[in-house]
Order: sequence, then C-alpha cells, then structure tokens
Amino acid sequence: MSTTLSRFATLVAGAGIAGQAAADPGKYNGYEAPPYSVERQLDGAEIRAYAPYIVAEVTVRGPSGSALNQGFRMLAGYIFGGNQGQAKVAMTTPVTQTAAPEKIDMTVPVTQTGGDGVWTVTFMMPRQYTLDTLPKPNNDAIRFVQIPAERQVVLGFSGWATAGRVARKTAALDAIVAREGLDVTGPVRTYYYDAPFTLPWKRRNEVAYLLK
Repeated sequence: MSTTLSRFATLVAGAGIAGQAAADPGKYNGYEAPPYSVERQLDGAEIRAYAPYIVAEVTVRGPSGSALNQGFRMLAGYIFGGNQGQAKVAMTTPVTQTAAPEKIDMTVPVTQTGGDGVWTVTFMMPRQYTLDTLPKPNNDAIRFVQIPAERQVVLGFSGWATAGRVARKTAALDAIVAREGLDVTGPVRTYYYDAPFTLPWKRRNEVAYLLK
C-alpha cells in the first residue's frame, strides 16, 4: 500500500468507517459527503436530489483500477498539504470515478482516449470552502468545479468494486432505468466510500446516472 493510501486508511480507521450509510446523508461515519434527499425508492435503487457542492478533480488515463489509484493519490496529496500554504483540507467521501469524454481539455496538454480509457476522479471539497477560498494546488492537473444542484438515480452495493462487479451493477441499474422510463445523461459514475483495507461485506459502493 502506498504512503498516501496508508495515511488515508489511518484516517478512516480513526473515524470508524464500517461501510454503512449514515443516517445523515451529508455525512458518512464522521466524514462530510455530498448532501442529498431521497425522492423515490426503485427496486433497490434511489432517486436522489443533491444540493450543490464543489469538487477537486483530475483526469487520468489507464485501466479503471490503476486510474482510480493514480487519481486518488494526486487528490490526496493536495488535501494532505500539497497546496500553497501547505494547508490541510479535511477528508471527505466518496471518491468518485467517471469515464471522461474522448477529448479532455486540461490545464496540461489535451488527453485523448487510448485502449485503456480516460477517467475523471473527484473528491468533494468541505462545505466551508468556496472556489475563492480553497488553497491553490501545487499540482496544475487538479481543477475545482462547482457542481450544481442535480438529481441522480443511484444503486448501492457492498463487496469489492472490481471492474466486473461495477459492470454488473451498472447493467442492473440500466435495467431499472429502462423499466422506469428514466431519462439519464452522461457516463455512469462510481462512488467508493471506504478505505482500501475495509472488509468486503462492510464496504459501501454505488453506481449512478445523472437524471435530465
């Protein structure tokens, strides 16, 4: 396990994360999470209304697992002090991974998809910050984005979020979307809530689509 992931694991262990959704959807066992309300239950899935929030994001290339780890390390480096002033930014959850469009204009040269794919990995920024007050990252690949209020259809699952398992859960969510006649847009989003060492049956993962 890398030093960065080990530090994250220590933080999460201290908060007692055990893979269970918190009663307050804006919290997950002591960590801030994007706040939402549940509008409808759909055969194990939920339609959620999310309030606005800010994310830090990076775009990375490679297989989904290695891209997630690479993006996580970059963002974790920022919140652990890799910014002007070496400020510590509180950890939040979940880590989000989304397949990026074929061409992405970055603060570094344009990236195009290859055989492995291009992915966007994000952390929510604590709600105490605005775009103007967030510490400036040392890594120019990190961007801040204001996410507007939005609605999503979300399917949760436990266990290891392997590429195959994510694909199967995405197919199950696709079936719910089709059966309910929902109008969705964009690629599927995958949410990872727990530290790498968390036992499989205690893990919280989700796949989601943005609703039009």
